[in-house]
Amino acid sequence: MNLIEELRWRGMLHEFMPGTEEQLASEMTTGYIGFDPTAKSLHIGNLATIMLLVHLQRSGHKPVALIGGATGMIGDPSGKSAERNLLSEDILLENQEGIKQQLEKFLDFNCGANSAEMVNNYDWFKEFSFLGFLREVGKHLTVNYMMSKDSVKKRLNADEEGDRAEGLSYTEFAYQLIQGYDFFHLYKNKGVKLQMGASDQWGNITTGTELIRRMDAGKAFALVGKLVTKADGTKFGKSEGGNVWLDPNLTSPYKFYQFWLNLSDEEAEKLIKVYTLLPQEEIEKIAEEHKLAPHQRLLQKSLAKDVTIRVHSEEDYNAAVAASEILFGKGDLETLKGLKEDVLLSVFEGVPQIEVSQKAYAEAATVTDLLSELTGGQIFESKGEAKRMIKNGGVSINREKIADADGAVKFELLQNKYLVVQKGKKNYYLIAVN
Repeated sequence: MNLIEELRWRGMLHEFMPGTEEQLASEMTTGYIGFDPTAKSLHIGNLATIMLLVHLQRSGHKPVALIGGATGMIGDPSGKSAERNLLSEDILLENQEGIKQQLEKFLDFNCGANSAEMVNNYDWFKEFSFLGFLREVGKHLTVNYMMSKDSVKKRLNADEEGDRAEGLSYTEFAYQLIQGYDFFHLYKNKGVKLQMGASDQWGNITTGTELIRRMDAGKAFALVGKLVTKADGTKFGKSEGGNVWLDPNLTSPYKFYQFWLNLSDEEAEKLIKVYTLLPQEEIEKIAEEHKLAPHQRLLQKSLAKDVTIRVHSEEDYNAAVAASEILFGKGDLETLKGLKEDVLLSVFEGVPQIEVSQKAYAEAATVTDLLSELTGGQIFESKGEAKRMIKNGGVSINREKIADADGAVKFELLQNKYLVVQKGKKNYYLIAVN
């Protein structure tokens, strides 16, 4: 597989240095991407970058994932308007371990000559003295060269332009030099000839190729993918609640699945090429079938299925599909009973949650009492209103229609705690019996 051609048809290719394609064609090439451990999980914005490494390996080349244990202590100014808060070494170590586990889901670390490898730049920076770094590395790049980078110029000119961005500290100014040395170190010690990343990393990456040229008279290459954005041009990877994380403890598999399912047709058609490994013919077929019946959201469902299974598991995907059907009236009591508590709460996040004591629940005389007085009038303000709607067939508990307004309260609690009440077609309530 030709890496450049593969990335181009997938719409992932932004820019690469002259000679890169020839280098990839000439031999198995080792390429790397760096990941800063500023959080204990990567998010779907990072996943687009991981896919560059995945395609590199699928093309027969060797991927190296660099965890920025050292650079993570500083902060990359690229694309930032303010200096990030610095993290402690303990937090960085915890974050590194979480990222390592996630990368292992996508890259093959045991497939022979082009097995993936993971490195940490803290290993070679921890013994580097400040004076030693200035003598051995800093003298090779001019301040003029470093200031010519867009990420630097934007921050330096911020005050003059009346921008809200902050100025640039020396710490962040030095970031490109440190990242450049990463490339040089890997070039010298592991034969790495290619660095990849998102398009906003172009300045830092080319600093590395320049450092290699000046320190070793060697030739190295750079390739960056397109920065994935939403249809309106804003940064991709965030939902209303913030980042969409790969860690199920930060973004549940249900929410993760829902994120992809709710993409626009335009976004889904673009991103199914970026985030899945489906071949071109299959993607084109899915896109054509989608156009014939867009309401069935085949593009979104295909994308959501593929990514959810690879990031989480097939079991998590099936649970997310079952949970999604609840709100569309397709799930029954057995479906609800099959949901884990965290999934159940994710499905009904945002609906009113009403707490009822176990004593009050046990003493409830009728369904009407439960849905009016015992729930504080939050579902029905009066018994009369509750009875009228039950009589008209407009009330369900745990997906089962209530026919008798004066019936006894004998419902099976979901997870030994919850009742899902549906009032009309769209109004849901979650009763928690504590």
